[in-house]
Amino acid sequence: MPAIIDVDQIFLEDHEHPPSERSLPWEETRDGITVVVEPKPHWAEDMRVFRLSAREYCRYADWTAHGARARFFGHVDTSGDDLMMNARVMIAREIADGLWT
Repeated sequence: MPAIIDVDQIFLEDHEHPPSERSLPWEETRDGITVVVEPKPHWAEDMRVFRLSAREYCRYADWTAHGARARFFGHVDTSGDDLMMNARVMIAREIADGLWT
């Protein structure tokens, strides 16, 4: 990593890993719909994707198989935009705390 790191650089470096090994959310677009993929926690059997601007989600496997035809379910408090914003804020705090050098 470079001596001075920023949030965008951290996202770029995380994106170099295969999807199953990523620790940060990322955007994917298929059939005109953009979603944000939530990285898989250690206990989950599959990742989830959230529509970028709607509070809906589906399983990553369904998204990769069916794209825009995947079945999305309502989610009370999370959209893809929320997921990305929270991840960026978390990383900015970690940089400010000196955890990324």
